[in-house]
Amino acid sequence: MLPRGPLSAPLRLLSIVAVLTAALAGCKDRQQETPPPPPPPTPAVVQPKPLPALTKEQAMAALLALPEVKTWSAEIEQRSRGKAHGAIIEDNPAPRTLNGKQYWQMSFVENRKQSVRRRESFLVAQAGEQILVEDLQNDTVLSLDEWRRGIRRVELKSAD
Repeated sequence: MLPRGPLSAPLRLLSIVAVLTAALAGCKDRQQETPPPPPPPTPAVVQPKPLPALTKEQAMAALLALPEVKTWSAEIEQRSRGKAHGAIIEDNPAPRTLNGKQYWQMSFVENRKQSVRRRESFLVAQAGEQILVEDLQNDTVLSLDEWRRGIRRVELKSAD
């Protein structure tokens, strides 16, 4: 047994320190757990490629390439015996914004010597290939396909 007295407290403290040191040394020998792998990097946000910008001249050419416009132009030339022509004109130099998208405002007209008659109004997207048709009677805008379905119904009725 150890004597109790002034030295016994430092001896006790020393023995506690020795036990703790041995315990810590034993912990060092244990293999350290590997930390979990870092999460995979988040994929970069893919930005869609910007659509090519369309000039006014390209928009007019796109309208002139429509089969309906080609047919109307030929009919106007034939009926007038070359005195009138179909043409695409710009309605307004300021682009029209519709659903956050910019459009050129153009019309197909019958161009006569003394007058110009509007046949149809179009909106051509400044970016991309979208063409819309303005329904001025109902104050709405139609997709090209919707407009074509309506024209075909009229053509079928007039053929009967």
